[in-house]
Amino acid sequence: MGQEVWAWGSLVALGFFHGLNPAMGWLFAVALGLQERRLSAVFRALVPIALGHAGAVGVVAIAAALLGATLPRPVVLTGAGAVLLLFTGWRIWRRTRHPRTRFRANALQLALWSFLMATAHGAGLMLAPVIAALTPQTPPMSEHSLHLPSQSLTLGILAVAVHTLAMFSAMTLTALVVYRELGVQILNRAWFNVDLVWIVVLAGTGLITFGAGLYGLVR
Repeated sequence: MGQEVWAWGSLVALGFFHGLNPAMGWLFAVALGLQERRLSAVFRALVPIALGHAGAVGVVAIAAALLGATLPRPVVLTGAGAVLLLFTGWRIWRRTRHPRTRFRANALQLALWSFLMATAHGAGLMLAPVIAALTPQTPPMSEHSLHLPSQSLTLGILAVAVHTLAMFSAMTLTALVVYRELGVQILNRAWFNVDLVWIVVLAGTGLITFGAGLYGLVR
């Protein structure tokens, strides 16, 4: 029970963190609102951005859930940790490379840009260890193992929905406050380097996940 609470709480916390990150879309939405001088333009941009983010994390979350249903948890954790560490190295190497799109983007282009941006930041990869921890483990030949793929698919979809709702809430609130009260100049005066924090979190999660997987394999 305690592990489940921690895992669902982590999905929500990661959603809030992604929502606060300007690179994940709220800054783009505010810029579109300022250009059109309408708050409705901000809200109109946030929906496709959230859907693109959900698509990016959904691919990894469902894959992790299905792998967790068919492979022992230590194997999935070791693999997820290794992928996270390799991805962290790539992010450090290509830190300044971000997907681009036209400033006057339609909804489909915004969703596609958000999908690529979340993928480039490893947003879905960070969810993999959490999904693996939530996936139920059942002996391969047991009666309940026949239902595991559908249960895992449902779990993956639910995890993406919870994460995206938290991300959308944080992104919408941040965009509203910046558009109406603070202005985008706040990024120069008081904002911190979210990208650097994210790389540290990726590396720390990768090390912990890889270590937990190895411990489960050798004990």
